[in-house]
Amino acid sequence: MSTDSTQVNGSAPAPKTPLQEFWFYFSSNRGALAGFCFIVFICLLAIFADVVAPHSPSAQMRDALLLPPAWLDGGNWSYVLGTDDVGRDILSRLIHGTRLSISVGVVAVTASLMIGILMGLVAGYFKGIVDTAIMRIVDIMLAMPSLLLAIAIVAVLGPSIVNAALAISVVSLPHYVRLTRAATLAEMSRDYVTSSRVLGASAMRLMFVCILPNCLAPLIVQATLGFSSAILDMAALGFLGLGAQPPTPEWGSMLADALQFVQRAWWVVTFPGLMILITVLAFNLMGDGLRDALDPKLKQ
Repeated sequence: MSTDSTQVNGSAPAPKTPLQEFWFYFSSNRGALAGFCFIVFICLLAIFADVVAPHSPSAQMRDALLLPPAWLDGGNWSYVLGTDDVGRDILSRLIHGTRLSISVGVVAVTASLMIGILMGLVAGYFKGIVDTAIMRIVDIMLAMPSLLLAIAIVAVLGPSIVNAALAISVVSLPHYVRLTRAATLAEMSRDYVTSSRVLGASAMRLMFVCILPNCLAPLIVQATLGFSSAILDMAALGFLGLGAQPPTPEWGSMLADALQFVQRAWWVVTFPGLMILITVLAFNLMGDGLRDALDPKLKQ
C-alpha cells in the first residue's frame, strides 16, 4: 500500500546514509563479506583464546607425542588437530598464535599508518626541500627488499616479538607515506582548500581538518591490505627464528619447528600453513571489497 502510494505521488525513495551506501556496495561483494566474517571470527578467537583453547599452549603431554588429528586412526578427541613433537596441542597453539599475529598486525599497521600519514602530509603540503628530503628517504627504503630490511633490523636489535613488530612497521612505512603524499597533492588544488587558506586557516588545520579526512579512503584500504603483509612478515621472521621465541605460540615458528616431521607427521606443518594462508586471503579479500565500496569510480 505504501509502495503504491509512493509511486502515485511520484516521491523518490529516501536516500541512503553514507554508512548504508557503503554497506550496500561492500556486502554485494561475496568474497569481501566472507573475508570480513572470517576476520571477525579470528578476532573473537584472539580475544577469548584463554576460554576457547582446550589446553594450555605450552603444556607438554609426554604420553601424547605426535598424535594425529582426532578423525584419523590413532587420533584422540582430546587433541582435535593432533599434537607436535613435544606433546603440545596444535589447536590450542593455533588459537593463541592468532592472538599474537593479530596483535602484531594491529601494532605494526597502526604505528606505520600514523607516522606515514604525518610524513606524507608534511611532504605534500610544504613541498620543496622538505618533500625532497622525505621522499628520498622513502626511495632508499623502497630500494631494499622489505623482508631483507626487516631481517637486518631484527638482527641489529635482537630477535623478539617487539623488535619484529618494529621492523614490520618500518618496512611498511614507505607505502603510507607515498599514498598520503599523492592524495595530499591531489587535494591541495581543490577549491575548498584554497577557500580555507584565504579565510586564514592555519597549516595544521588545513592538513588535519581539511585535507586528511578526504585522503582516508585509500589509506583505509592500504591499512587493511597491510595487515596481510604484516602477518606474512611476522610468520617469515618467526620461521627464521627472528620473531617469537620458543615456547611462545606463533604460526611461523610452529612451521620452523615442524619441518623435520613433514614426511611422517604432515598435520604439524599443514595446519599452521593453512591458518597463514586463509588469514592473509581473508584480509586481501576484505581490502578489495573496501576499495570497491569506497572508490566512487568503481561503483556501478
